[in-house]
Amino acid sequence: MALRKRTKTGVVGIVAAAVAATAFVAPARAETDRGTDRTGADRVSADEHPGASTDRHHRATRRAMEAAVRAGTPGVAAQARDARGVWSSAVGVGDLESGAPRGKHDRFRVGSITKSFVATVLLQMEAEGKLDLDDSVERHLPGLVRGNGNDGRRITVRQLLNHTSGLFDYLADEEYSKTYLEGDGYLTHRYDTLPPRKHVAVALSHKPLFEPGAKHSYSNTNYILAGLIIERTGGRTYEAEVRDRIIEPLKLKNTVNPGNGIHLPEPSSRGYAKLFPSDPDRIDDITEMNGSQGWADGDIISTTGDLNRFYDALLRGRLLPPKQLKAMKTTVAVPGAPDMAYGLGLSRIRTSCGTTLWGHAGGMVGWLSMAYSTEDARHQLSYSYNADWDGESMGAILDAEYCG
Repeated sequence: MALRKRTKTGVVGIVAAAVAATAFVAPARAETDRGTDRTGADRVSADEHPGASTDRHHRATRRAMEAAVRAGTPGVAAQARDARGVWSSAVGVGDLESGAPRGKHDRFRVGSITKSFVATVLLQMEAEGKLDLDDSVERHLPGLVRGNGNDGRRITVRQLLNHTSGLFDYLADEEYSKTYLEGDGYLTHRYDTLPPRKHVAVALSHKPLFEPGAKHSYSNTNYILAGLIIERTGGRTYEAEVRDRIIEPLKLKNTVNPGNGIHLPEPSSRGYAKLFPSDPDRIDDITEMNGSQGWADGDIISTTGDLNRFYDALLRGRLLPPKQLKAMKTTVAVPGAPDMAYGLGLSRIRTSCGTTLWGHAGGMVGWLSMAYSTEDARHQLSYSYNADWDGESMGAILDAEYCG
């Protein structure tokens, strides 16, 4: 799920805004990675080991994280990997009620980063001869995408994965947003189980935005359909395919599909949202929610370390043959975002200093996250906010790591 940012006039996509906002943040006093506890004594990072990347090489990143907390985000957790080793850091709080600090190894809802996992599974299936990217949606989901000018016979699997299908984003439906994303509606329905086809039905109640293939427009509906194609092709659940093809082979021990579960596995921080536009200072703890409300467009729970491990394997060709990896990195332009292009579940962005990165951003009610890497996977950064209202500051952390 890509979180929809609430405004007085409706909802707008947050992912492009998050990755495009790469202005560097003014420096602030930073603790070292060893840091000090409240008594002033040294505390050693859980990731410190011989050869580990030292904090002085990531001071700009730490300062940008601290700036996000000063601006109002409760806490930020991050992990970078480069030639020096692994650096993990966390700032701010993980629990506003108790004041407990944000943990470096917290599990969190990754939102639309899930799309990279889904696209990888479908590309593996293509490599196995089970489907073709240019198959129609109709071939795999006969009769499902019909009505209001929508026609699955004219939309390909490739167009789902690169968001050129023209299908309406179900999260942008006003009634759906009021019921499941905002205010009392969210608080009332956060534990509801929502089957994927409900999301599809919401989208198909709207006319398509444009002819298939005409341009890019980010739509979570595309990845609901991609998940259904995985299930139809593999004869198993989408979750089982992700587990057996990616999570277990890569030993992503902190990564799960929650299914209909509502809890975050420990260790984790609390997640926070501003659900009421009429009361912008109100903050609600929304940590618990039914995982089916994201599903294949954004349900995965993971950690910064596991996300780095996943993108490392993906970009180094451990998950896909060269043909499929090339297809994944074949991009289309993103309107209004000149420094961003979108492939198949994978985005390409350019920082302010010209560094090209591959990965994805994600938003879920209560959470924002980003995971990006150089193309050779030699320098990676993943990080998470335990709140959903400040997507614009996220790019500053990315820029600080690669340009600071």
